[in-house]
Amino acid sequence: MNHIVLFEPQIPANTGNIARTCAATNTMLHLIEPLGFSTDDKHLKRAGLDYWHDVNITYYPNLTNFLESIEGKKLHLISKFARQTYSEIDYNDGQDHYFIFGKETTGLPEQFMRDYEDSCLRLPMNDEHVRSLNLSNTAAIVIYEALKQQNFVGLEKTHIYENDKLG
Repeated sequence: MNHIVLFEPQIPANTGNIARTCAATNTMLHLIEPLGFSTDDKHLKRAGLDYWHDVNITYYPNLTNFLESIEGKKLHLISKFARQTYSEIDYNDGQDHYFIFGKETTGLPEQFMRDYEDSCLRLPMNDEHVRSLNLSNTAAIVIYEALKQQNFVGLEKTHIYENDKLG
């Protein structure tokens, strides 16, 4: 199973968009507190629309508590400071994969990244023009790479709708 982990997220729309991606991909969502918003925030619900109740969410009071709960599992830190790209990793190994993303303003704590340096992954981008990629876009890119490698297990590759525009 794949897991998206948000460390102290601050922008409700990003978390709502990520929650929708989690609902669409059967990905668990883990939120490490403190959050910069209330989970009943109208913007969070608007971004997640009516999918919020379909997301499997676990809350943690802090990073230490989260790390203790996943001891021995595959942890991937997503950061612009990493030296290897997210697409270089084999996610089709039958193990759980935890993708942790930092808060929008400051990212992941530096010491935490140093402690897990070999687990840090980067999305290639032009750093001369852009400081960082949007959090919800980055989470979607990473989770879909993992799912692609896993042959989209548990997801419908096609679907026929009652009023199908192509049917």
